[in-house]
Amino acid sequence: MGGAKRSERERRQRQAAGARAVAQARGSSGNRRTIVVAVAVVVLAALVIGGVIWTNSSKNQTVGQAIPPVTTNASLDTPSERQGAVVVSGKPDAKAKIDVYADFLCPYCGQLQKAYGAQLEQQITAGNLQVSYHMIPLLNSRSDPPGYSLASGNAALCAADQGKFTPFHDSLFAKQPEEGQRGYDNAQLIKLGQDLGITAPEFATCVNGATYNQQLNDALAKISADPSFQGTPTVLHNGAQIDWTQPDWVTKLVTQP
Repeated sequence: MGGAKRSERERRQRQAAGARAVAQARGSSGNRRTIVVAVAVVVLAALVIGGVIWTNSSKNQTVGQAIPPVTTNASLDTPSERQGAVVVSGKPDAKAKIDVYADFLCPYCGQLQKAYGAQLEQQITAGNLQVSYHMIPLLNSRSDPPGYSLASGNAALCAADQGKFTPFHDSLFAKQPEEGQRGYDNAQLIKLGQDLGITAPEFATCVNGATYNQQLNDALAKISADPSFQGTPTVLHNGAQIDWTQPDWVTKLVTQP
């Protein structure tokens, strides 16, 4: 009987020990899961914080930058005159005349300028072409903070008053901010004008005073009401839209009968 009791007691002890081992194992597994979850949360938080820092850095990459001035011979030799909110470059008796509607924040406008800006200016200087530049603040809400399209358009008109529209225009497109990100502020736009040789204090007053904002907004309202207007950039010749993606369109324009 004594041996049977001992065997039964030992069996119960073994069962209890096994139960404790299982409980410990379960607890250990739970701890491992907790640790894994905690590590995952930390990694995710680091990625989110890193993403926010990178996004803010990318968004604000124009902060403190000086806009590099573009001073090619073509841009310096291109005559221009502001007529309200439009800048007309070229001789009145030029063989061909076109209207270009653009926004300094518009990426496709930047592509147009990069691909054909120099050709247009060469033809203007040669007396073959007259271009009426319409700066349309279509994407004014698409910079962060909003307002760059209007501010840059106004500054370009202010530069036109000082005889520097073409190099100012070319400089803004050469170092164009990205849509959805920060543009350039008034101080940066004024500095660009100064780097291009504008010394008149009226230029800074014009930029800071948003002198031509109302005219630009009126021009936007007018062109937006035209059902044929498809956005920026738009190039018109005698009221008809030109397909500026065709590589020889400038040559055809100035050589056609």
